[in-house]
Amino acid sequence: MELIPAIDLKNGQCVRLRQGRMEDATVFSDDPVAMAITWINQGARRLHIVDLDGAFAGQPKNRALIGRMVAAIPGIPVQLGGGVRSVEIAAAYIEAGVDRLIVGTRAIEEPAFLQQLAEAFPGRIILGLDARQGVLATAGWDRTTGVRAMDFARSVEHLDLAGIVYTDIDRDGMLEGVNIKSTLELAAATRIPVIASGGVHQLADLERLCIAVDVAMADSNTGLAGVITGRALYAGTLQVAAGQAFLDSWNKRGNPLTRE
Repeated sequence: MELIPAIDLKNGQCVRLRQGRMEDATVFSDDPVAMAITWINQGARRLHIVDLDGAFAGQPKNRALIGRMVAAIPGIPVQLGGGVRSVEIAAAYIEAGVDRLIVGTRAIEEPAFLQQLAEAFPGRIILGLDARQGVLATAGWDRTTGVRAMDFARSVEHLDLAGIVYTDIDRDGMLEGVNIKSTLELAAATRIPVIASGGVHQLADLERLCIAVDVAMADSNTGLAGVITGRALYAGTLQVAAGQAFLDSWNKRGNPLTRE
């Protein structure tokens, strides 16, 4: 399991939202390129970037900036979401060096588009499932779909996807801990690797999550591929190196996705 720092971009700045509300944004840095380098220097092995402006606009808004961020951390895989709503946009980002692309809104509203992307870029597409009380939201979390995250994940399990990023919107940016129950239910329901997102505050949150996975493994092959965190790193309540070291230790003994 990896600890994956998140950099959310709004108006060219690093921000964090609370529960997905654009009007409730905290600016943490005016230099996203330097921020990307900082997290890698602290031990991150992968970076999670979200073009928030693009997510709300439905098309990329920070493409040039993202290109500079990717170029500044050569050899480090970057997963990117926000405004990826056409094959052409996906191809341009991959050409620019992005490792994996996260698609949510159009993938949920048009499952045929998700299939098209998965066939065009096998193993490089991540499905973004953002939910309130288990029900999916789209368009920068502005629209509620009425579709359960678990049901949608099962319906696309046959596709060659790199993973699922599951975000509990009510916990995102709130530092209240991961929604362990919903996250592990999703991980147990699909063969697609799941990455947890939303609510991580401190090392104890990672410990509780791993303990819950250990318990869940008694009944199924439940495992997680990673945990995304943003505000906790900016606030200093969690350190990249300490978090990854803990996960490395657990990976060696418990995670069914990484153990030999």
